[in-house]
Amino acid sequence: MHRKLMLVLFLGLPSVLCSQTPRHIPSQATERIVREVRHQLVMLPYLNVFDNITYTVDGYNVTLRGQVTNPTLKRDAGNVVKQIEGVENVDNQVEVLPPSTMDDGLRLRLYRAIYGYGPLEKYAMPVIKPIRIIVKNGHVALEGVVDNQTDKDMAALRANGVSGVFSVTNNLEVVKGK
Repeated sequence: MHRKLMLVLFLGLPSVLCSQTPRHIPSQATERIVREVRHQLVMLPYLNVFDNITYTVDGYNVTLRGQVTNPTLKRDAGNVVKQIEGVENVDNQVEVLPPSTMDDGLRLRLYRAIYGYGPLEKYAMPVIKPIRIIVKNGHVALEGVVDNQTDKDMAALRANGVSGVFSVTNNLEVVKGK
């Protein structure tokens, strides 16, 4: 009997130890990680209006997505998020946009067309621009937030009017009541 009990304990113990039981993650921990990830990303020195980095937090795991013009920025984003207390895993899915002088010129023309237009100039004031201009091989995606539907439509209209643009995808979100 003693021998059977030892055999059951010996064979059963590893399966108990290796089984994955879901951990309870306090909501305060997740909220703190979300705040800290946002803070660390906006503090990146090379982040500009032509880059878009988004993130999702699932417990202690962070997934980074988006597009950047500088490969260093992708690496830096992953590194600063890994340093945040409580973050166990970072999945860096940020795309580095291909270098292109045509796209670089298009970015500048798009910036002038959107942020230089009177009714949209208010969005040029903050250091972190709320309208992100992503250009890949002549195709434009507008990301970020605006105050109303009119501003969203106007930004897309201004982008469509820039010479050399093949298509515009307007992913701007309207945020009510600041």
